[in-house]
Amino acid sequence: MSSILSSLPDPAFILTRSGRYAAVFGGKDVRHYHDGSGLVGLNMFDVLKEEKARWFANEIEKALQSGVLHIVEYELSGSDVKGVGDGPGEIITFEGRVQALGFPVDGEEAVVWVASNITEKNEVQHKLRLLSETDALTGLYNRRKLIETLDDRLAIFERERDQTSVLVFDLDNFKRLNDEMGHHAGDAALVEIARLCRQNLRQSDVIARFGGDEFVVVMPGTRKPDALEIAEQLRKNVPITFRQNLRYESTISGGVSEFGTPDRFSSDILKRADEGLYLSKRAGRNRVSAL
Repeated sequence: MSSILSSLPDPAFILTRSGRYAAVFGGKDVRHYHDGSGLVGLNMFDVLKEEKARWFANEIEKALQSGVLHIVEYELSGSDVKGVGDGPGEIITFEGRVQALGFPVDGEEAVVWVASNITEKNEVQHKLRLLSETDALTGLYNRRKLIETLDDRLAIFERERDQTSVLVFDLDNFKRLNDEMGHHAGDAALVEIARLCRQNLRQSDVIARFGGDEFVVVMPGTRKPDALEIAEQLRKNVPITFRQNLRYESTISGGVSEFGTPDRFSSDILKRADEGLYLSKRAGRNRVSAL
């Protein structure tokens, strides 16, 4: 059994109920793991900070009580380890597979805890998720993430009556910009709009490129009059910023709406905000209308 455990790519710790490292096997790949052989005979409470050690002790207790495979995900870094330089300098994410042993170790109940370094896997998954949710040109959220956010906010509104407002806007005469200065200038304008939104809107606001030169801003916890003020401030900043950074005169038109009790789908609020946008267009552009 010792030989089998030693050949595991991931480290396997034999931990007693009191938190003592009874044995350490496997985990010889130094690219992913630190040498844990020096832990044998020590107690978690001597090695780890109090809060982290108590967390491990609690998970060991859960595995002992259940008697079945217990799987947890957790992070470890140098700040979790007592002493300087004894732990990893960066945060490492692990998946722990914890199984109670059917026999005592040194007179105590014990578990085998296999720790798999999943940091790289999580980073890849995070990057893939970002790619699936992000507009490649502007770095803003895309249509898929926008609809997901609106669905969530509608559910919250129906359950808690916590209001959400939405701003839909686009660049006035965007086609003329592309025709006169080329598509590279049009792309630069869209990127500038994204930067301006990040700079001027709140951290809680969700900003998405809906398609072409159309953008949508979801404002959680915001009523329509307040959303209209926020939209107006953005509208006033666009011509100034474009003039300074792109040497081009441009404005935006928009529409604002909030959830209503008849709304059954997230598309309902988008439709009203979009109608507000076209109302602004018909009224001469460079304005925001609320519906």
